[in-house]
Amino acid sequence: MIEPFQTTFSVPMTCESCVKDISTSLYKLDGINKVDANLKDQLVFIEGTAPPSSIVSVIQDTGRDAILRGSGTTNSSAVCILETHSNAVSNKIRGLARMVQVSPNITLVDLTINGIAPGKYWATIREAGDISQGAVSTGGIWESLKAKVIGNDAVPEKEPRGIFGSVEVDDKGRGNVFLDRPVAIWELIGRSMVVSSNKEGPFRREDENTLVGVIARSAGVWDNDKMVCSCSGKNVWQERQEQVGQGMA
Repeated sequence: MIEPFQTTFSVPMTCESCVKDISTSLYKLDGINKVDANLKDQLVFIEGTAPPSSIVSVIQDTGRDAILRGSGTTNSSAVCILETHSNAVSNKIRGLARMVQVSPNITLVDLTINGIAPGKYWATIREAGDISQGAVSTGGIWESLKAKVIGNDAVPEKEPRGIFGSVEVDDKGRGNVFLDRPVAIWELIGRSMVVSSNKEGPFRREDENTLVGVIARSAGVWDNDKMVCSCSGKNVWQERQEQVGQGMA
């Protein structure tokens, strides 16, 4: 059973009617336990088990945009921007994986894909975080030793913990899946994620439908209150427009 977790979103709201409209719509979504909208700070705090991508879609259906600002608690969240390393395409960013650890051994993964060929794709965590050559340089599927009990003896057995699951991409090049895996966030940081129709490899760098990215920590619910990026000087909504233009929702 998935444990409830917290997420927070920036949402443009002008009055209490906006707050009511958003809250009413969100409570109709399966997995929403609590909604707390702050008009002054333009933030919506949510507790439940609904995927962040579904929450964004519901808010957008009210005629407003939404930006995920944080999820889970400090050191329990991660993100992976997925891109193709093919030189044949200019818009290389094709997906995003948001991750939040909801219990000591369970991490939820909200995977969104946009702009690749239709079909079934596998999301795997790789041994290395080297994406200098795209998926080619990420190594094999992440494995770890666990003890398998045979009689009274515990025998080490390799388990491919890095096989996270599959996602179906439709005719418009879009796919979304919500996965849960028995791993902790700290085990994933610095590793790479590959999304490909070929689960095991080998991969080709010039395959524009194979995506790869490095998993990095992201803000918890209470950790990210910045509205302007210190690097670019752009506010979160300007950055959002660029992300949408690159196919990231």
